[in-house]
Amino acid sequence: MRSVKTLLTAALATAAALFTAIPAHAQAVNYVALGDSYSSGTGTGSYYGDSGSCKRSPYSYPALWAASHAPASFAFVACSGARTGDVLNNQVGALNASTTLATISIGGNDAGFTDVITTCTFGSDQTCINRVNQAKAYATNTLPGLLDNVYGQIRTRAPYARVVVMGYPRLYKVPGSCSVGLSDTKRSAINSAADTLHTVISGRAAARSFTYRDLRTAFTGHEICSSDWWLNSLSWPVEESYHPNRNGQRLGYLPQLTAVTG
Repeated sequence: MRSVKTLLTAALATAAALFTAIPAHAQAVNYVALGDSYSSGTGTGSYYGDSGSCKRSPYSYPALWAASHAPASFAFVACSGARTGDVLNNQVGALNASTTLATISIGGNDAGFTDVITTCTFGSDQTCINRVNQAKAYATNTLPGLLDNVYGQIRTRAPYARVVVMGYPRLYKVPGSCSVGLSDTKRSAINSAADTLHTVISGRAAARSFTYRDLRTAFTGHEICSSDWWLNSLSWPVEESYHPNRNGQRLGYLPQLTAVTG
C-alpha cells in the first residue's frame, strides 16, 4: 500500500500539472478593440489626443467597457474610416495568443457608407435608391469574402479569444418626427442597407462561431427622427454625421457587449 506521503505528493503533482496546463489567456482579461468609426467612437465629440484621424473616444463602447471592467490589458486600435483591408494591415497585429476578448465592427465602409449618405443627401429619390442597391449588391457578393479574411486572421492570431462582432443600427425612424431633410423614401432605402449588412455580417460571424450582436434592435426607438436620438444627423465636423452619439455608445453599444461578457 502506498504511504500517505506518497499519495499526497502525487496529488499535489497532479494539481500542479492541471494548473500549469491552464493557458495564460484564461487567467486574465486581455481585450483588443478592432474596427471602424462605430467602434472608435467617432460622433461622440471627444477624442484621445494621440488618436489623430482615427478619432478614438473615451466615450466609445470599448473604452467604457474597459473603464468599468479594468481588464489586465486593453489595446484600442479601432479607427475611423477603417475598411477590412485596414483591419488586416493595421489592427490585427494587436492580437495574440493571450487575447481573451476581441470586438469589431467592420464592413460598412467597404460597402460605401459615406458615398451612400452623400448621394442620398444631394441626389433624387431614385438616385439614392440606385446607389443603395449598388451598396447592397457589393455587400451581398463581395463583402462576405472580405469578412472571412478578417475573421480568419482574428481567429488565427487570437485562438482563445471570445470574439464579439457588432452590427450596425438602422439610421432612421420611418415615418419619423423630422419634417425636413431626407424623404421617407430615402430613409427607408438607407435602412434597407443596414438590413443587408446585418444579414451578411451575422452570417459570416456565425460561420466562425463568433458572437454577433444586432444593433438594429438596440437602437429601435432611438433612430434619427425618433423622439430620442442616439445617432447624429448631419453634423459639424461632417465626419461626426450619421454616427452614434454618446448615448448611442453608452446605452446602445455598451449593453450589447456587457450582455455577453458580464
